[in-house]
Amino acid sequence: MIDFDQVKTIADIVRVQSATSGDCVAQIFEGRTTTYSQLHDASSRVAQGLLAQGCKPDTRIAFMGKSSDVYFELLYGSAKARNVIVGVNWRLAAPEVAYVINDAQCEVIFVGKEFYDIIQQVLPDCPTVQRVIALDGGHGDWTGFDEWRDGFPADDPHMPIAGDDDVIQLYTSGTTGHPKGVQLTNNNYISIFEQGVKGDGWANWSSSDVNLVCMPLFHVAGVNVGVIGHAHGTKNIIIRDVDPALILSLVAEHKINIAFMVPAVIMFLMQQPNIKDADLSSLRQVLYGASPISEALLVQAQERFKCDFMQVYGLTETAGGGTMLSAADHAPGRGKLRSCGKPGFGLEVRIVGDDNQDVPQGEVGEILIRGGSVMKGYWNRPEATAEAIDKDGWFRTGDAGFMDEEDYIFIHDRVKDMIVTGGENVYPAEVENALFAHEAVADVAVIGIPDERWGEAVKAIVVLQPGVEAPAADIIAWVKTRIAGFKVPKSIDFIDALPRNPSGKILRRELRDPYWAGQDRRVG
Repeated sequence: MIDFDQVKTIADIVRVQSATSGDCVAQIFEGRTTTYSQLHDASSRVAQGLLAQGCKPDTRIAFMGKSSDVYFELLYGSAKARNVIVGVNWRLAAPEVAYVINDAQCEVIFVGKEFYDIIQQVLPDCPTVQRVIALDGGHGDWTGFDEWRDGFPADDPHMPIAGDDDVIQLYTSGTTGHPKGVQLTNNNYISIFEQGVKGDGWANWSSSDVNLVCMPLFHVAGVNVGVIGHAHGTKNIIIRDVDPALILSLVAEHKINIAFMVPAVIMFLMQQPNIKDADLSSLRQVLYGASPISEALLVQAQERFKCDFMQVYGLTETAGGGTMLSAADHAPGRGKLRSCGKPGFGLEVRIVGDDNQDVPQGEVGEILIRGGSVMKGYWNRPEATAEAIDKDGWFRTGDAGFMDEEDYIFIHDRVKDMIVTGGENVYPAEVENALFAHEAVADVAVIGIPDERWGEAVKAIVVLQPGVEAPAADIIAWVKTRIAGFKVPKSIDFIDALPRNPSGKILRRELRDPYWAGQDRRVG
């Protein structure tokens, strides 16, 4: 159980665990084992290195690498130095990577070997960057991480840290076509810890638990699972990439009993040839979220895994917290499998109409969340922050849903046009901006359509320039050079004219309806 009298900030996690359980294993990554005492010392070296670099409080440092144990050394080290770690989505195209680094005004970049080339490419366009540290050994003029870290003393700087200090900045796509930096603070994470253990909490873990960290660390879910595990003193098993076969083998090898997975990963596991024979007996709890899950898949997974399933619904802007569907609510015949549950500890949820007034029970409206895990704001975007969070602290999720007679929340549709594909958020504006730059495209709308594998797939509806012909495959290949692969349309349909209202707004619902016919909800 987390000692809330001692854990007040992210930096306190390794301090407390080192003092109480220093010889216990904190994390294992590709055969490398780190105890809590070693993690505390390594993060202190990182903090000293950042301070020696001249990183003042609130300085942003970028992490662009696959998941690893080193990320958590950097996270706790930057927290001790009162810096802010910026997770850069390594699936982004070069111009998008440059945008994130420049928007955050990052001064140091920690980069994995898979992305040395892309960082080398964007560096000339990133004037705030003072230094690049190569996570997987020296590269040209870049110092290797181990050499850099071990050049500093393992002395905790014990800088004064406030609850409202930013600790993590994650980027979420924006409807304007540019991503926004979500500022998450120490207080946000204390709220997440409380949601996990208080009331009907979903993370009542202990130091004897073995926890799987398998989701990317540029996502709030991936970060949270690792941090919450460390806060409880668990043994974290970290993997570089989502690998279903590896996950099954690690569950058996390490007797993993806690795992968070997005629905797509659960589906991948269920499709493994050896799933019927895999040893999953150690699993006690599977948490899932980040995108909707089909009821059929959920039932099949419960039958095979034979452990508690719990859903957590939240957003990056709520530090991943929001509502929780308990294990008991997953029981057959309960009728709640399509629900995302009830508000977490310390959170409030409302469902409002266009007039911002609460809608009657059972009526669809926009889901609003208020509480301690709601972000401080969007980095350097006061207007966007004001649009998202009202004066009373209510955050507009952009998701539409309703509340049943037992106060369970059901997500029905999206108020905004965001597409969720395989747990990744895609906003049509970003994709449309890229498509519009193609010389053959006169007009375009991007929508999400049902996809059994990914939940939703990105589809473009394109109007070609008069007298011009362009195969869909050629346009798709061209767009791949402009934006991240998961944002690229999987298919393109051609149309003579897009439906618009009198003010010129595209009527996306008219475009989406034929593809969603027969579906009882408008999310994958």
